[in-house]
Amino acid sequence: MLEVPTLMIGKLRPHPRGEPAHSRGRPAAARLAHRALRLLRVFGVLATAVAATLLVAAGSAYAAEPVEPTVTSLDQVIDNIRLWLLGILAAWATFCLVVGFFRYTSGDQDEVEKGKVAFRSAGIGYAGALLAPLLVTIFGEWLTS
Repeated sequence: MLEVPTLMIGKLRPHPRGEPAHSRGRPAAARLAHRALRLLRVFGVLATAVAATLLVAAGSAYAAEPVEPTVTSLDQVIDNIRLWLLGILAAWATFCLVVGFFRYTSGDQDEVEKGKVAFRSAGIGYAGALLAPLLVTIFGEWLTS
C-alpha cells in the first residue's frame, strides 16, 4: 500500500525508506552533533574561500598617519557602549535561536523541550537587545546629571 505524505507541523515526517543510513542507531544528540559539524565544515570552506579571495585581491597596505581619537565626550562613549551591547545581545539571541532550531527539529522529545527553552531564551535576548538602548540612555543621564 502506498503511503501519502502529509504535512506535519512541528514534527518530522518519517523517512520514506525507514531511518536514513547515516543516522541509523544514533541517539538524537549524536545526530545533532553530526549536523552541527557538517554545518561547521561548510562555513569553514566558505571562510577559507573568502579569505583566499581577499588575500589575492588585496593590494599593498600603507600605514596611515596617526589621528586624534574620535571620541571626545562622555555621550559618544555611552553611544558606543549602547551599540556594542545591542550587537552582543542580538548575536547571542541569534545563536540561541539557531541552537533551538536544531534541537527542535531533532525529533527526540527531550531535545524538542530543550529547543523550546532555547527559543524562549532567544526571545528574552531579543527583548534585552531592544531594551538595551533605553537602559544605557537612563544610565548615561544618571551619570551626566
